[in-house]
Amino acid sequence: MQNLNILQTKYNLYEGAYQLKLPIDLGIIIPDNDGVRLLSQFVEGLDLTDLYLTYSRHRENQASPRQMLKILLLAYQEGIYASRGIEKACRKNIDFMYLLEGKPVPDHTTIARFRTLHFGACATRIMTLMTEFLKDLDEITGEEIFIDGTKIEANANKYSFVWKKAVTKNMAKRFDKIAVFFRECEVCYDLRPVWQGKIKLKHLKKLRRKLYRIKKEEGIEFVHGKGQRKTQLQRHIEEIEAHLAKIKDYTHKIHQCGKRNSCSKTDPDATFMRMKEDYMMNGQLKPGYNLQIGVDSGYISWLTLSWHPSDVKTLKPFLQQMEEELSFRYDTIVADAGYESEENYSYLEDHGQRAMIKPADYEISKKRKYKKDISRKENMPYNYDGDFYTCKAGKRLYASNCYRTHERGGDYKRKVTVYRCHDCKGCPYKSECIKGRNWKTPEEERFKTLHVSRKFEHQRQKSLANITCEEGLMLRVNRSIQAEGAFAVMKEDRGFRRFLCRGRANVYAESVLMAISQNISQLHRKIQSGKTGTHLHPLTH
Repeated sequence: MQNLNILQTKYNLYEGAYQLKLPIDLGIIIPDNDGVRLLSQFVEGLDLTDLYLTYSRHRENQASPRQMLKILLLAYQEGIYASRGIEKACRKNIDFMYLLEGKPVPDHTTIARFRTLHFGACATRIMTLMTEFLKDLDEITGEEIFIDGTKIEANANKYSFVWKKAVTKNMAKRFDKIAVFFRECEVCYDLRPVWQGKIKLKHLKKLRRKLYRIKKEEGIEFVHGKGQRKTQLQRHIEEIEAHLAKIKDYTHKIHQCGKRNSCSKTDPDATFMRMKEDYMMNGQLKPGYNLQIGVDSGYISWLTLSWHPSDVKTLKPFLQQMEEELSFRYDTIVADAGYESEENYSYLEDHGQRAMIKPADYEISKKRKYKKDISRKENMPYNYDGDFYTCKAGKRLYASNCYRTHERGGDYKRKVTVYRCHDCKGCPYKSECIKGRNWKTPEEERFKTLHVSRKFEHQRQKSLANITCEEGLMLRVNRSIQAEGAFAVMKEDRGFRRFLCRGRANVYAESVLMAISQNISQLHRKIQSGKTGTHLHPLTH
């Protein structure tokens, strides 16, 4: 007992000594040019009225919503994403203590609720405020935007996939079983046909009501457990209940998928995509989101989340949402080959925006094999006045007919013209010009055909001229540095490769927190290096 008292006395002495050494004002030991000071000033300059409106009441002895936002932004700068890790940092890290300003450390559940319930409800508005604030500081130009996308894994189980085609196929098989079951019940209970033509769910419910009516009239009691023999009526009713439960499950899964081909059971908003981070090295599909960002002067000025695995269908929604939220509009759109389509070109033309999208065949068109391929329309001279192509043998391919077709995964229709040569017999270049082999058509009856969208070809040539000029070369280089560099900081430097939250709204809130934290770090770097007001990296010849 005496030893315990001695230890307690020593502990109290040490504790008092440490308390005397700790400075009263934490700002004394934080340098004036430290990034945490800039973060605090940046958040203080934002109008967070929408964030405060998400609270019905707030206690004075707790961290304010503004302080909670500062803590989360600092945590994302430091690569701390889990709520328990943020709580631990608030107890031990001086920068976090400085932002708390003497308020008690928030619990990890409070931090998690703030990120999803409060910040998630106004993430789009705060993203808009951040971009407008940078525009007022003249840190972003508002003229050129560099767009790129990446796939980030969702917080969902890898083997929780739901395939829409498989569910639809299984539902059709289930209704075939129900049709056989209907005939069995009609014969067994001498019932009139309940259905005619295609079986629907209401027919199954109608049959269930009839069987329950028979049970009530005959006074049959259902039995359960071992050693009990079920009547045929009970087995039929239980089979109906099983069919109804299964159809309800199929309908729910199809509703969750919506326009998508797949979804996850643990995160229904996530879609299965093929990702570059394939640790199993077998091309396995994993649940994730396609994160699209627009970078201006090194800052992420806007971002969206998409369920489309490819980037081509994400450009139009990205520009539409950005135009609705921001007070200015970008005139020049710089993107890579993954965004090229006639729909995207047409959208930019209709809105008076300049397209600097690299054509999909830009890199391969430089190769010698591509240039010597006589089967390609790009290597055939086109006559604008006569509207025909000329092949290697000097024969002309005239327009034979036109048709309209939907672009894959969308509602946009493009006009396609079919050019055909009617004199390919005996041509010495036929084997090189007409690739492949159609076994249903004899070799002598095969003719060269080209399917061409004249509008798309004109738009591609215009975009190619834009990216190959001096300005276009500089913007393409900056797209690689700025847009892909933003993802490099996010994934490599900060290790953000998997979302922690589930649900589209919560995942979007995480993305906005990451974007704002990166922008504040970028602003701090520019201030320290004296490069504020610089927007583009010059070309080095």
